[in-house]
Amino acid sequence: MPIEDDDERERLLEEEHPGPQVLESALANTALSEVVSQPPLTVSPSTTLAETIRLMQLERRACVLILDNGRLAGIFTERDILMKIAGRSLDLMHTPVSASMTPDPMTLPADANVAFALSKMVLEGFRHIPLVDDAGNPTAVVSMRNLIEYLGEIYSRELLTMPSDPNQARFRSREGA
Repeated sequence: MPIEDDDERERLLEEEHPGPQVLESALANTALSEVVSQPPLTVSPSTTLAETIRLMQLERRACVLILDNGRLAGIFTERDILMKIAGRSLDLMHTPVSASMTPDPMTLPADANVAFALSKMVLEGFRHIPLVDDAGNPTAVVSMRNLIEYLGEIYSRELLTMPSDPNQARFRSREGA
């Protein structure tokens, strides 16, 4: 169906190729609570590394928050497994997660915007940041993956039509198809 109306053509083009203003607006005006959908995975400081890692595998999560009497005491991530546990002779069945967690992690309020979180993650090298409510209770964890998926939604049409090989022509003629 040909598009006759110039305004309609421009609107469709804007949907397909969002410009800088759309991106800036989305980053500045979207709260992290709108980007994260799962409640945080939590364990107590005395939970063993074996139990914690098994829970992460079962839930397919990259991090766990450590709560001590309901208060955020630390964060334990897949990066901690790689950097603090792998290749070391630790008894995973008897070592508490508190021995390998990152204590007192930086947090953000759930209503912080995407741009602020992205900036913090890039500048500080974080892959996960716990989100807290006004009372300081953890409500979620925002991950770099969450933010990338969110940005992907903004550019979904553009990304979905990109070739997997950057050197490949965008569209090839499929004669006879």
